[in-house]
Amino acid sequence: MIIKTTREMLLEPLLQINGVVERRQTLPILANVLIQCQSDQITLTATDLEIEIQTTMPAECSEAFEITLPARKLLDICKALPEGLAISIEVEKERALLKSGRGRYTLGILPATEYPAIEAHHSEHEMVIPQNQFKHLIDKTAFAMAQQDVRYYLNGLLLEVTQERVRAVSTDGHRLALCDVSVQMENIEHQKMILPRKAVLEFGRMLIDSDDPIVLSLSTNHIRFQYGNTVFTSKLIDGNFPDYERVIPSPGGSVMEVSTELLKQALQRAAILSNEKYRGIRFSFSENTLMLTANNPEHDEAEEILEVLYEGEEMSVGFNVGYVLDVLNAIDTEEVQFILSDPGSSSVVTNKDRDDCLYVIMPMRL
Repeated sequence: MIIKTTREMLLEPLLQINGVVERRQTLPILANVLIQCQSDQITLTATDLEIEIQTTMPAECSEAFEITLPARKLLDICKALPEGLAISIEVEKERALLKSGRGRYTLGILPATEYPAIEAHHSEHEMVIPQNQFKHLIDKTAFAMAQQDVRYYLNGLLLEVTQERVRAVSTDGHRLALCDVSVQMENIEHQKMILPRKAVLEFGRMLIDSDDPIVLSLSTNHIRFQYGNTVFTSKLIDGNFPDYERVIPSPGGSVMEVSTELLKQALQRAAILSNEKYRGIRFSFSENTLMLTANNPEHDEAEEILEVLYEGEEMSVGFNVGYVLDVLNAIDTEEVQFILSDPGSSSVVTNKDRDDCLYVIMPMRL
């Protein structure tokens, strides 16, 4: 049993699927990649039992067969090989011999029949969305997902689908990110689903800025994305996402407009002297002026004054500087708006020139 391909043809799909392979797996076979061979192509599959990625590539196979090989070792060998080299993999019993140039690498294999598969996917709903639009949703919201929160439904991203739009929402209880993309889909019911954090990050890493279509299909417990030669399947989080619309402040309040880049740079400087544990910075608003102040238990202090557009009441609000910087890094317009009600209420941050994304940041006591 022999597979013949090239370094570049094998390296690309290995890079694509390798993020799913667990470093500390409970089952040894989860450290392997399943390779299914046909006459003119191979299909590579990796899974951690929650996520499964399959990708197909051209290759020359001596016959139809299946094997599993150590995923990270195979990837590291391909990375280290010179560009343009041919690769052959010869399989005999429990070993595989990889040949490339004058190099020989013997790898152990595990039976393909023992490789676990996510249960069969029976699509109940299907829709199509351009790849760059889905990437936009993830890029603008994924940072606000919780990490290892006991409220397990926060450790993921809410996708809400209607006939006119797809919305992504994430929150960790201290901040919220929301982003919409407009779509036109017929015969689709209002759908809500929560994607696990790892699935969101892995899928976002794989997407590129292309208008090629993604076919998104839903079943009761799974979501599947198909694009190009790749199929990405993930379990869904079984839970009820909070009513996020209730925590978005009502329209109105004082509005501050400022250069996104100037505010970002000022916050990065002031953050150097903020409390390392709480990361608090005070925003003091007065007519066309924003003063940022930070201090720490060592009695170090930082102060930055910026010219802004602001005509509301004077007020001071404390924010976690990390949360504000995350939002500013997600915003891609030259100017950003802060909408403020009072020092004790959450503030809304938006793009000045677009209304597709919205961010809510809770204040903190300083």
